[in-house]
Amino acid sequence: MLSSTEYENLANRLLELLDRLQPELAEVSRTIHSNPETAYKEYQASALLAAKLEEHGFQVERKVADLDTAFVAYTGTQASPTVAILAEYDALPGIGHACGHNLMATAALGAGLALQGIARQLPGRVAIFGTPAEEGGGGKVVMVQRGAFKGVDAAMIFHPATSNLVDGTSLASTRVNIIFHGQASHAAAAPHQGINALDGVIQTYNAINALRQHLRDDARVMGVITNGGHAANIVPEYASAQFSIRAADRRYADEVLEKFRRCAEGAALATGARLEFNIIEPSRYDNVVTNSVMAQIFTEKLERLGLKVDRSGIKEGAGSTDMGNVSQVIPSIHPYLAIAPAGVSLHTDAFREAAGSARGQEAMLNAAKAMALTTLDLLVKPHLLAQAKQEFAALAEKGLVKGL
Repeated sequence: MLSSTEYENLANRLLELLDRLQPELAEVSRTIHSNPETAYKEYQASALLAAKLEEHGFQVERKVADLDTAFVAYTGTQASPTVAILAEYDALPGIGHACGHNLMATAALGAGLALQGIARQLPGRVAIFGTPAEEGGGGKVVMVQRGAFKGVDAAMIFHPATSNLVDGTSLASTRVNIIFHGQASHAAAAPHQGINALDGVIQTYNAINALRQHLRDDARVMGVITNGGHAANIVPEYASAQFSIRAADRRYADEVLEKFRRCAEGAALATGARLEFNIIEPSRYDNVVTNSVMAQIFTEKLERLGLKVDRSGIKEGAGSTDMGNVSQVIPSIHPYLAIAPAGVSLHTDAFREAAGSARGQEAMLNAAKAMALTTLDLLVKPHLLAQAKQEFAALAEKGLVKGL
């Protein structure tokens, strides 16, 4: 156990290292922001991050979980305990880094590089996980399923937002592709010989709209038509749509999914079209379960840095993240730091610009500092990690998390 003086010396060393690393981190962040890559195609970002970690002495494993753009980098004096800091680096199709993943990647990199600078004083191991395809591809879902997080004792990630919030929530989510197969026919001369596949999609929409009043307030069912036919004078023989089904917890999200399935099956029965109902398995994102012990440590670190944390208890509308799947198997936190004013929505042009702004860089550096300091506490104050794991075990006994 370190003395208070020894601990403060290490903590201050981390902060000094990160201040020194700031120009390098800013350049990495700008590079990723300027070269957006979508899910599972983040070759440049993944290679850049892995190379930086390797240059600074990390042992890097590439293509983790048989995913081309996933990696894990290790440093430390012993294999246990292991604290993981996660990076995301995929962009949104068509709009680029409008979720700020360039900042998330660079914050994880910065925290890792700073911790490498004191690695010989750490009784344990730091792991930097490069996790691809958060935007619907479920990189962490696959990595959890394939055992990439075995041996990890705690995990954390930061996300850009419009407020500083440590105990934010997320929705459990599943994406579904529905396809209706009908019978083509001339829409004017012989419509009676056709089976309109597009009607199947539209009837599904109508059924969902009728269902909404009977769903819990936290449920979300959203969809887009991906194919509605080719010409107005041809009865569509093929039509498709993709839907996102969400709710505050996995159990209810699965209930809503089955209600949605019945809506689609009813549309098929009504129209005579044949239904294909395809659940995109990697899209099964679980809700985030925040570890309160780790959240309290992270909050203290933000306040040490002079940041005000939102403790109002008011929860704004939540999205979904595959970090939820990690939080179901390891004590985890998924805090948010502001890079844009309130009212600016993620997944917009305005948020993309914020992710490349000076304010974004400042939040990234603060996130790196807070994650590095939180990791330090978990490794050099073993009672804190034990408390975090005890809390997780208690939640597992209640069925609120799954465990590895």
